[in-house]
Amino acid sequence: MIFEGLRVAVTGAGRDTGRLLAADFAARGAHVYLSARDVGAAATTADLVNRDGPGRAEAFPCDLSDPDAVRGFAAALAERTGHLDVLVNNAAAYAQGPGLEDAPDDAIVSMISGAATGTTLLTKHLLPLLRASARPDIVNLISGCGETGHHRSTAHPAFYAAKHAQAGLAGILSHRLRPEGIRVISLYPPDFVQDGPRTAGAMLTARSVADCVLFAVGQPRDCFIREFRFEQEQSAPGPATG
Repeated sequence: MIFEGLRVAVTGAGRDTGRLLAADFAARGAHVYLSARDVGAAATTADLVNRDGPGRAEAFPCDLSDPDAVRGFAAALAERTGHLDVLVNNAAAYAQGPGLEDAPDDAIVSMISGAATGTTLLTKHLLPLLRASARPDIVNLISGCGETGHHRSTAHPAFYAAKHAQAGLAGILSHRLRPEGIRVISLYPPDFVQDGPRTAGAMLTARSVADCVLFAVGQPRDCFIREFRFEQEQSAPGPATG
């Protein structure tokens, strides 16, 4: 199994793309530490992973918009393992609407503080575990909303702001951590659907996004895939990320 024995952390793993990624890594032999704001949802994912195997999963609560929760998640991982091979920054709060007034203040705070501050803090506090790995990767599920000039999503402007912040973090970390052998891999998918036909002209699916993550992490260490950029065929009716 290609990822047998790897230690992998996946945020936002209580549903959709995060759950898919956690299951994919475990199906290839990894031990997955998965988090979600709703620990019950994270536990459901862990139960599904542990039922199907062969890898195992543990569930943790983590609200990325709460610095104490972020530090608590990082500390819990440090108690359970001496190293972390892969950190998947997947979690992100989301809202739709073209106008700033289309989301309440607390939703705007959650979107920006979670994807920007929360991702920054979690990566910071997990760096010691990543540095202890022989093959460390940081994977960021950013969104096409983080690309300069992108305007085709129905996401709220605050989601765009949050994803541009996340993209800036990923870009500088890729440059500064590369000499240490830490690969920073970022994906910029357009609005996509969880399920659908994988054919030309159809909406991008979560399965295809997850396959890109598995491909990049599975490459030998001389291969640094910094970014995945996607052509957008259609606009999705729902969230830009899952």
